[in-house]
Amino acid sequence: MVLTNSVNLPTEEELTVPEVNVSSAILRAASFHLGKQCETINNEFMLCRSEYPNDPRKCLDEGKEVTKCSLDFFRKMKANCRQEFETYANCIDKSSTNFKFAPCRKTQGVYDQCMLEKLNIERPYWGYFSELKVHDSPRPRPPPPQPEVYPDASEKLPLDYPKYGTKHGSRYFFE
Repeated sequence: MVLTNSVNLPTEEELTVPEVNVSSAILRAASFHLGKQCETINNEFMLCRSEYPNDPRKCLDEGKEVTKCSLDFFRKMKANCRQEFETYANCIDKSSTNFKFAPCRKTQGVYDQCMLEKLNIERPYWGYFSELKVHDSPRPRPPPPQPEVYPDASEKLPLDYPKYGTKHGSRYFFE
C-alpha cells in the first residue's frame, strides 16, 4: 500500500492497549456470557467497521472499548465465579478435540447458576446472537461515499476521422 504525507497514521501509544490474554477454551467457555455482557459495545464496533470498511483507523476507540469491556468481564468473573468457570473451561478443553459444549453440561449448569446469582448475567438461549436486532448508535451517520470521477484519458476522435477495414477480416465467423 502506498501512502502519502497527507495520511495520518496512529501513534504507537494510540495502538497499544492491554490484551485479553486467554486461551481458546477459555474464550469458548465464556463466549455466551461475554457476548451478552459486551453486546452493545461489540455492535457499535462492528457497525463502525461496516461503515468504514477501508479505514480501520476510524474505529480505534470502539475497538479499545471492546477490549476494555472484555477485560472487565473477566476480572468480575474471576472475582466471583473463578472455581466454577475453571472447572467448566477445563472440561471444554479436555473432553473433546473441538471444544464441544455437550460433554460439559453439568459443569455448565453450575457455572451458569453462579453467573446468574453473583453477577446477574443470564446465559442467553441458543440462537440469541443469530437474531436480527436494531442497534441505535450515538455516533452520527457517515456521509455517503462519493463516486470517484476519473478524467477522460484522451479526447474523442472527430466524426470525419477515416475508418479503414480490418486487415484479416472480422473476428466474428458468421458475418
